[in-house]
Amino acid sequence: MPWTELKPRRWPAFDKQLEGISKETMEDHFKLYEGYAKKANECRKILNEFDYSQIEGNQVYSPLRAVSVDYTFALLGFKNHDLYFGHLGGDGGEPQGRFAELVEEEFNGVDKWLDSVKKAASAARGWVMVGYDLNDGSLFNYIMDTQNLWAVYNMCPVLAIDVYEHAYVRDFGATPDGRKQYVGAFFENLDWDHVNRQLAQAEAAREGAQRIAAEEQVPVAH
Repeated sequence: MPWTELKPRRWPAFDKQLEGISKETMEDHFKLYEGYAKKANECRKILNEFDYSQIEGNQVYSPLRAVSVDYTFALLGFKNHDLYFGHLGGDGGEPQGRFAELVEEEFNGVDKWLDSVKKAASAARGWVMVGYDLNDGSLFNYIMDTQNLWAVYNMCPVLAIDVYEHAYVRDFGATPDGRKQYVGAFFENLDWDHVNRQLAQAEAAREGAQRIAAEEQVPVAH
């Protein structure tokens, strides 16, 4: 499918009064999300217009390298926020549905997973992604210090926590305790139905890959 222009979405969370997260924070955050979409589109256009028979490919510095790297930062800035805003605006509470079943097995208890993901949010510099591994079907809390650093091959994000200061400084301050309060507020506003929809898509992708591999009698990539 050809490239289509990225467009930010006004997710339902923007029309709600979230618990602990102000409308001002959400609107400022939306502007950042818009900016990532704009810059990802600009980078993609530049990359499409390069004359690859002439352009230098230099690992120290070249326009190709600079735009390619910055494109990943802008694109994942857009994608990460798309997921983050999509599952805000819910009723929070304990994990539910299929997600709860998987973390119960993977982390030996839902409460243990909650403790682990909150500690990951204190340790991360940019994002925590709860990712579904398309190879073995496991869930893991991935710490990403920037949005294009340490993304993992064949990991499908199903839950995203933005822990950059812009997500919480207005409402909770820039201290470690402020971040912890923000993470608590995040879980109070989480829409577990949306998380489970993301998980269902990831599981369907894994099942599809396994089915194709079985039909072709080839091993699934690891």
